Amino acid sequence: MTTVFSETKGVILMDILSKESTITKAYYANLLDQLRNTIREERRGNLSKSVLLQHDNARFHTCQLAIDAVEKNGYELIPHPPYSPDLPPSDFFLFPNLKKGTRGRHFRPDKEVVAAVVEWFHGT
Repeated sequence: MTTVFSETKGVILMDILSKESTITKAYYANLLDQLRNTIREERRGNLSKSVLLQHDNARFHTCQLAIDAVEKNGYELIPHPPYSPDLPPSDFFLFPNLKKGTRGRHFRPDKEVVAAVVEWFHGT
């Protein structure tokens, strides 16, 4: 599973989780802390502004540990409708661009796919 945090200038943080693993509330809370550290290192001015965070209503997003991590890091949470028929903005722009970056390429092992996608993200 891949978790992508992005902004208008591109991808801020991409986390890749192995097939055997699942996202837990502790894992997600730690990921929110990593996001703050990455913003601090790579996008210095953005922490002085409000950082908007939108995620769906998955259990690990809405648990108390995740809510505490959102508040601790100073993110402003934008609500997501529970059963929206529309794609969230991140999905709308992310997936067509992912397809363009891998169009016409054939991959064998999963590591190759991940490496190609990561390379493509960092190249744009």
